[in-house]
Amino acid sequence: MLGNLLAQNPRFHVTPTSGLPSMVSGLREGYDKVIEYKAAPNDQELVGILRGVMFGSFEWVDRPVIINRHRSWPSELELIETILRRKAKFIMCVRDLPEILASLEKLWRDNKALSSMAAFTKGSPAACRTLDGRCNHWVSQGHIVGHAYTAMQDALTRGYHDRMHFVHFDDLTRNPQGVLQGIYKFLGEQPFNHDCEHVEQVTAEDDMVHGVKGLHDIRPAVRPVPKRAKELLGPLAEKYRGPYVWDDYLSRLRA
Repeated sequence: MLGNLLAQNPRFHVTPTSGLPSMVSGLREGYDKVIEYKAAPNDQELVGILRGVMFGSFEWVDRPVIINRHRSWPSELELIETILRRKAKFIMCVRDLPEILASLEKLWRDNKALSSMAAFTKGSPAACRTLDGRCNHWVSQGHIVGHAYTAMQDALTRGYHDRMHFVHFDDLTRNPQGVLQGIYKFLGEQPFNHDCEHVEQVTAEDDMVHGVKGLHDIRPAVRPVPKRAKELLGPLAEKYRGPYVWDDYLSRLRA
């Protein structure tokens, strides 16, 4: 939702979920496996290759600000800054975990009849036969929620909090203009008059690639969303209550 809202600004190019992190990290790992490079390694050459991939990916874009979306980027922060030769900036979209899990559970139920849900049960189909098992799976390291949370947590542990601007889902849906103003201040960009009542989905993805219809669908207007964790998760909702790693940072932003 935030990406499509920001895409209204003609200065911004916003990607759908990006394959660039996998491409860049794959090249970095593959460099040492090429025998010629292994025989004569050169860090400057490697950085040049990675810069070529990153900047070449957007050579066709005529907008000066690129917002590239993927939950893996915080785990590659040192690599990104080596490639960019400057500090990176991350807009960290967060939400209370029970509501994230409730949203995933709703998608699970909506798709279960005609989909294998392989993307949601990767590696643990048997464990995902119960609600408790699905939630544990989603928050475990390496999976859809746990992967993003631990990457964020570790980036903060490594001292990169100054590169991050946290946006809470509830803040965005209740006060979109105020949240957008904070984002523009963080990015160092001039504010733009966004239309929060008519948000066109321009970063469309083929969700059936993941086997989950509606995974990236957004609403046409920014509105508060009723909480559904108690309804969909029952007593499990309390298991995933905070505190969360972003609480202190959001408290300062809200002050």
